Amino acid sequence: MDTLQTLIIGFLSVVIVNNLVFTKFLGICPYLGVSGRIDMAFGMGCAVTFVVTLAGTLTWLIDHLILQKVGLEVLMYVCFILVIAGAVQLVEMYVKKFFPPLYESFGIFLPLITTNCAILGLCLFLNLWEIDSFIEAVVLSFGAGIGFTMAICIMAGIRENLRLADVPDALQGAPITLITAGILSMAFMGFAGMIG
Repeated sequence: MDTLQTLIIGFLSVVIVNNLVFTKFLGICPYLGVSGRIDMAFGMGCAVTFVVTLAGTLTWLIDHLILQKVGLEVLMYVCFILVIAGAVQLVEMYVKKFFPPLYESFGIFLPLITTNCAILGLCLFLNLWEIDSFIEAVVLSFGAGIGFTMAICIMAGIRENLRLADVPDALQGAPITLITAGILSMAFMGFAGMIG
C-alpha cells in the first residue's frame, strides 16, 4: 500500500471509524457543554483541531527525538501536558484578540481545552499505535481534530433542532442531550471494522 493511500485511510479512520468522541468517549465535557449552538460548536471544534494538531505533532517529535533517545519515557505525560497547555494558551490569546464575542461565549470552556482528554488521549494513542512516521502523526492529529469538530457540530445541529421539538418535560435539558449522544455514538460504532 502506498503512502498516500495509507494516509487517506488513516485520516478517514480517525475521523469516522475511530472518532475519539463517538467510539473512545474522550472529550465529552466540551462536547456536551459547548454544543448548544452551531456557531459556538464550530468555533470550539476549530480551536480543538488547532490544539490537537499542534500538540499531537509536537508531542510525537518530543517523544521520538528526545525522550526515547535519552531513555526518559517516564517524563512523557509531563511533557505532553506542558505542550498541550502551551498550545491552548496560543489559541486563547488569538481568540481573545481577534474574536472577542466568541471568546466571551466560550466562557470557561476555552481554557478547559487544556484538560480535554481527547487531546492527551490522541498524543498517547500516537505512541500506542506505534506511529513511526512524522507525516502520519500530523495527519492523524489533524484527523482527530476534524473528527471532534464533526462530532460537536452534529450534536449542536441536533440540539438546535430539539428546541423546536416536543420533548417531554422529564427529558428536557441534560437527559435528551445524553440520549442523543448515546444514539450518535451507537450510529458511529456501526462503522467499526470498515477501516482499520
